[in-house]
Amino acid sequence: MRQIRTELLTQAEFAPFGDVLDATGAPDRLINQGFCGRFHDRARLDFGPEGRAGLSIFKAIPRQFPYRLEMVERHPEGSQAFVPMSADPFLVIVAPDVGGTPGTPRAFVTDGEQAINLYRGTWHGVLTPLAEPGLFAVIDRIGTTPNLEEHWFPEPYTILPG
Repeated sequence: MRQIRTELLTQAEFAPFGDVLDATGAPDRLINQGFCGRFHDRARLDFGPEGRAGLSIFKAIPRQFPYRLEMVERHPEGSQAFVPMSADPFLVIVAPDVGGTPGTPRAFVTDGEQAINLYRGTWHGVLTPLAEPGLFAVIDRIGTTPNLEEHWFPEPYTILPG
């Protein structure tokens, strides 16, 4: 079985796949009489010409290492943002597109204070919390056209902690 070690999630390493959403550094502006820092417009949300933004709540069963990666998916019609509703790290698996199929996956672990937005068409693993409660707000495309493609690897990957 092929093995992949996790990496810490940083915007620089994740940039080809999506946005890292966090509140690091100085806010873009102060609002609410100076009591709130606004980190403005941090995700490139994209719902395509026939879609609209939807906000759903997902509750996923936590996983553990070693994690067996058998399948990735992508959404050709829209982006997908995962915002954890607890301060717990989660596993983010992405893969570059190579001629319409996923290339070698990469595995990232968030620091517990990060969310992500996957760009439209990005190959990615399923929602993979590493702790209870596994509760996420998910902002993605709602529409009538098909928006899911799956790819099953002929040989699974084993994801190990970095």
